[in-house]
Amino acid sequence: RLEEIETQWSLVARAHEGSDEPAVAARQVLVLRYAPAIRSYIGALMQNDHDADDLAQDVVSRLMQGDFACATPERGRFRDLLKVAVRNMVRTYWARQNRRAGVNIDIEQLGEEHSQADPDDKTWLATWRDGMLDLAWKALKDYEARTPGAISYTLLKLRAENPAADSVGLAKLLNAKLGKEWKPEAVRQQLRRARLRFAQFLVDEIASNISDPTPERIERELIDVGLIEYVREFLPQDWQTSGRLREKA
Repeated sequence: RLEEIETQWSLVARAHEGSDEPAVAARQVLVLRYAPAIRSYIGALMQNDHDADDLAQDVVSRLMQGDFACATPERGRFRDLLKVAVRNMVRTYWARQNRRAGVNIDIEQLGEEHSQADPDDKTWLATWRDGMLDLAWKALKDYEARTPGAISYTLLKLRAENPAADSVGLAKLLNAKLGKEWKPEAVRQQLRRARLRFAQFLVDEIASNISDPTPERIERELIDVGLIEYVREFLPQDWQTSGRLREKA
């Protein structure tokens, strides 16, 4: 299962193989996957929507032009390299704006101040975490759209929007949403399956950002990013060897 997942590193490599159609398509995939996280992170750093929009567009343009060819697994995690690239562009932007305004500011000091205010880089981790969740939600929605009779996305969204609802309440909401009779017990079973499928899509997203996505490394990344809570209950005892999520008996 895990060995079938294409890592972002293979996607990055293909995106920088030239200007042929596969390379351009790979760059477009990178942009679609990471543009929201890039914009959110830049917005948090700059706190100016107009400037953040401009700079985010610059970063996206660099992705489309294939300017991340130097990114390799040997240099670290993909999310860390992307973070450094974005922060460097923000600092360069600040330096350029300060020169235009005739202001003499030590850009290195700005970086240090931000680091002291956010030593663990919680801003980037929160942005990345939200991005991974959004991609997992999208994958679940796409699965439901192409699978006749599937209700995973609809039901899990109803649960997320109505966390206090019990199975009876969820059944009523689902019946109103779909115009079909669902019994509370059936809703409970479908909800467990939906949560498992969402967890699997989340693991797939995390695995795609690791150069060698072993179960141990995936679990560590889930913990580091703060997403383990979505997966923990589906980690069986043989997870480290099987790499497969399952409902626990």
